[in-house]
Amino acid sequence: MLLIDDDLVSREVLATLLTLSGLTVQTAENGESALALLAEGSFAPEIILVDVQMPGLSGAPLVRELRSRSRKWGRVRIFAISASRPPAEVIESADGFLLKPFGPEELKALLATQTKQPASDASDSGVAAQPDFDAGEEIISVKTLAQLRSMMPESGVREIFTVLVDDLDRRINAIQLAICNGSPVEVRRIGHAIKGGCSMAGAVQAARLGALIEEGAVEQPSASGAGSNHLDINAPVLLNLRAAAAGLRRMLGEGFPA
Repeated sequence: MLLIDDDLVSREVLATLLTLSGLTVQTAENGESALALLAEGSFAPEIILVDVQMPGLSGAPLVRELRSRSRKWGRVRIFAISASRPPAEVIESADGFLLKPFGPEELKALLATQTKQPASDASDSGVAAQPDFDAGEEIISVKTLAQLRSMMPESGVREIFTVLVDDLDRRINAIQLAICNGSPVEVRRIGHAIKGGCSMAGAVQAARLGALIEEGAVEQPSASGAGSNHLDINAPVLLNLRAAAAGLRRMLGEGFPA
């Protein structure tokens, strides 16, 4: 199997789940590196799992190129994954679609099917945007944590969340830089990545805040109400995201819920 995802946390979680399910997994961090891997000819995947909302070559063009490059190995099934519902053309170009976050059972069901599956409803993602921050909100999904613990030792779970916290710190810094550069598109892209990676690992608080950032929570409306006239580096959602990251780091030090 070939797994293509630009989000490090999602890649780590999915690769671990797939490997523990008995699959041989190769990973690529973007569309270009995936095509280069296929061009080498030393790896012939039967299944390709691809995030369809990545920088660079992505979406339906990437799915079509993957299908063209892999045709020499016969029928290769290509399944799209994303933290948000992609355009209809993307879903139509793939053999199936899963909305992040998803667990082992949903993944197994998708891999077992031979026909297209309808995209799951966004309300099932667990990261629906909510305007208020609740300091008492669940930091890590107990259900997701239990699923991870059932599939790997505690050291593996800790490794996933260590990667997540380090990646979250890096993305928060990247958001600050994008705000200083006046790039709302880049801010929303990073918010989307935070939502996807954190939701896959069950970091529900950070995932929800990432969803708010993707929706433009740091953009200030202009007087006319059209578009935005500046980005606010001190927006409450960013302060709350830093608090969520600190909460995850604290749990790494003190221990996860039993």
